[in-house]
Amino acid sequence: MVVPEQVGSAVAKIVGNNVKKLQKFASTVKMWVFEENINGRKLTDIINNEHENVKYLPGYKLPDNVVAVPNLNEAVRDADLLVFVIPHQFIHKVCDEITGRVPKKALGITLIKGIDEGPEGLKLISDIIREKMGIDISVLMGANIANEVAAEKFCETTIGSKILENGLLFKELLQTPNFRITVVDDADTVELCGALKNIVAVGAGFCDGLGCGDNTKAAVIRLGLMEMIAFARVFCKGQVSTATFLESCGVADLITTCYGGRNRRVAEAFVKTGKSIEELEQEMLNGQKLQGPQTSAEVYRILKQKGMLEK
Repeated sequence: MVVPEQVGSAVAKIVGNNVKKLQKFASTVKMWVFEENINGRKLTDIINNEHENVKYLPGYKLPDNVVAVPNLNEAVRDADLLVFVIPHQFIHKVCDEITGRVPKKALGITLIKGIDEGPEGLKLISDIIREKMGIDISVLMGANIANEVAAEKFCETTIGSKILENGLLFKELLQTPNFRITVVDDADTVELCGALKNIVAVGAGFCDGLGCGDNTKAAVIRLGLMEMIAFARVFCKGQVSTATFLESCGVADLITTCYGGRNRRVAEAFVKTGKSIEELEQEMLNGQKLQGPQTSAEVYRILKQKGMLEK
């Protein structure tokens, strides 16, 4: 698992518990953790001895079969299944480092909520992984706030997979009674939903910071959803099903992020405090990177390249 931050630790908790009960999967879950010093101790040592990610997911115990590994190549060596949960701006570097170090038969799933830019405009994170590593990639997106997932509060999520068999395999690996998964084949739309909703959430946070009220915020969310659908119809290579936007990856994740997500919270603080996004990331997110502002800049450049800013 390539999972240095909060969401990754919550998912590692699920995977660790599940593989103990499912004989078809290896019983040890290797989790790549960017090494940090926490009060004089290495974060990986704390996780492996106290079974808790005290920086990014404090208060929740990880299964003892989840092993934090500071070396990325060691973490992915001989892995058959890879789970990617990193800030999207680091995906090129990570893929370049591990390409050729995992079997060609390996399968991956990305929980990364972001997009990239290519020569023709939009570039999906799953496409980057697929092209650089030569492996099949599914995507998982949904209304899944990390601490609620870790607390085992009920939630739904969506796996998008162009090969149904692979999507069902990851469903088996990740589903629990409180983490319910639907698999759809509209993978590109699922992935775009996860990226674009963060832009809308920033707008919702601005509404809260300015005291615009719930009616205005509801309008921002509705219009944001309509623009998400329009963007997907223009830039997705395959079919775009309106029904996909009604799955957890769509409207549910959008609502949750616009009311409870960190993009909304930081955007509200940005308006009220006048501090920079970088300062607020340190103060409010323990140094984790916010995805909404960067994704909005990328979408702006993609639309400008296509001459579609006024649409």
